[in-house]
Amino acid sequence: MTNEPENIALAASVIRNGGVVAFGTETVYGLGADAYNDAAVKKIFRIKGRPSDNPLIVHVCDGAQISGLAAAVPKNARILIDKFMPGPITLVLNKRGRVSDAVTAGLPTVAVRMPSDKTALAFISACGVPVAAPSANISGRPSPTTAKHVYDDLNGKIGYILDCGECAVGVESTVVDARADVPVILRSGGVPIEQIERAVGKAALYTPAQNQNVPPSPGMKYRHYAPKAAVLFSAFHSDMRKTISAYYDRLAAVGVKPVILCFDSAKRLYGGRETISVGGDNADYARRLFAALREADERNFGAVIAEGVSDKGLGAAVINRLIKAAGGRII
Repeated sequence: MTNEPENIALAASVIRNGGVVAFGTETVYGLGADAYNDAAVKKIFRIKGRPSDNPLIVHVCDGAQISGLAAAVPKNARILIDKFMPGPITLVLNKRGRVSDAVTAGLPTVAVRMPSDKTALAFISACGVPVAAPSANISGRPSPTTAKHVYDDLNGKIGYILDCGECAVGVESTVVDARADVPVILRSGGVPIEQIERAVGKAALYTPAQNQNVPPSPGMKYRHYAPKAAVLFSAFHSDMRKTISAYYDRLAAVGVKPVILCFDSAKRLYGGRETISVGGDNADYARRLFAALREADERNFGAVIAEGVSDKGLGAAVINRLIKAAGGRII
């Protein structure tokens, strides 16, 4: 459905009545349900085929909803809220008891974010409750950045998709554990660590504890973002494109149909090899990445070889997504 006020109102009524609705944000499309309704939240897991121990992010439209979800908002969390919300950042905070355990996978924390997309904010406001929402795709597939991507994955499984256009950021939010004196980046995303450190000083990158089975944040435990094609991710170095070309030729020689994800400026360097453009810089790469992975499947490529990038700015988010899509296969 298009994002006229009457459609937003209809979608919100579905949420209030215990249903699910897919809706766009600036990051990716989400599959939403009332965060206070245990039965509604469990529908998300069934529709996506998502493991129940993988917690969800709760989307809010204002500070009052954050206060209703979080037992406390520490100083650093308040700074990050004031600086980056609405926007592509998620804060992990100690939760209040009303939040469904299905949302938090039984953890004592809740992940909260306020999207900047105007339609998303209007929708959440009309719902009158915080909206729990992972990405609106089949679990493990590339995240959806258009309403068509959602339709391709979930047609017949959900009744409504609130079309907010193409997502402006294109990768999920940065997830930050904001409870400690030094915030911890649990997942790289739409707000780079450099910006976070300018706001609060030092920030740490998450290091998993040995034998840790319960992920402290959404999107950390399982393979994600993968197309049907095999994905290989190149390390970023001076001879990267020579390495990619050699892998491409090796795959083609054994009958695999490969394609290279690369910047516009690099296409000519690959000669006649098949490529899919990811734009001109790291921000373009982030915005186009999931659509490019889906395009590779639509065009029946058997393998995707993705150019590496520096880890500066949104490059860290691109690297994170590609390593997960590749199942850790780095060339």
